[in-house]
Amino acid sequence: MSYKDILLQADPTEEGKSRLAVAIALAKQFEAHLTGIYLRRPPRAFALGMEESMFVGPAQVEEFVERLENAWRAEADEAEAVFRAALEKEGLVGEWRAPEGSPAETLALHARYADLLVMGQVDPDHPERSGDRHLADHVLLACGRPVLIIPYAGHFEQVGQNVLVAWNGSREATRAVHDALPILAKAESVTVLAINPEKGVAGDGALPAADLAMHLARHGINVTATHTTVEEISVADELLNRAFDMGADLIVSGGYGHPRLREVVLGGVTRALLQHMTIPVLMSH
Repeated sequence: MSYKDILLQADPTEEGKSRLAVAIALAKQFEAHLTGIYLRRPPRAFALGMEESMFVGPAQVEEFVERLENAWRAEADEAEAVFRAALEKEGLVGEWRAPEGSPAETLALHARYADLLVMGQVDPDHPERSGDRHLADHVLLACGRPVLIIPYAGHFEQVGQNVLVAWNGSREATRAVHDALPILAKAESVTVLAINPEKGVAGDGALPAADLAMHLARHGINVTATHTTVEEISVADELLNRAFDMGADLIVSGGYGHPRLREVVLGGVTRALLQHMTIPVLMSH
């Protein structure tokens, strides 16, 4: 298995350029076709509130829509120029798309025809850049493909040399590990970490994470298994702490093992990682 078709959520911001660098590195590594997609919401959707106001006339609404369309067209053109220049510089094959529609639905739809989606963590100070404050978790749940999420802060020109796998034996974690196999197979080192492993027949056995490590070793992967129990901090915090301590450049994790609404209300590992990630995270649901 390899990644031969990679989809990149593109924009001309500094965060977008960081995502582009990661996608370019992966496309070179796997000799993959790279598609850049710029997400455009219908401008008229932003004018609905204005149209219902008695203080704003039709001419003002149309002027607002036209300004928004021009601004987004200019940003899309800038993002396309940066994307195409990067492809040409690296000698890569790719294409450009700039469809109009709901960002989450549009990105999820296009991701279904790719092996891997590279997208950005939403900047809480500028959620409008993605068009959706919860874009990453909406797309993760809807696309059916592995999603590599790049933090909005920092530069990550290459990922996957030193990988931390978050393992809990769940369906979602299993999906994530096998969706990440192309990266794991090329990694210098992989650590499988079970946090607060469950005991018993349906649990993780006497040596948590060992079965998965043996499975990955049969794929020729240089892997280490370890486990720990934490009580005073969250599982997500322990993952991020371990990733920092070991100098990891990627976390692989299942996404939303519990219903998303439960995690939003009560908190959960996926939600915490999406909010506080400090290195790229590859997730599957």
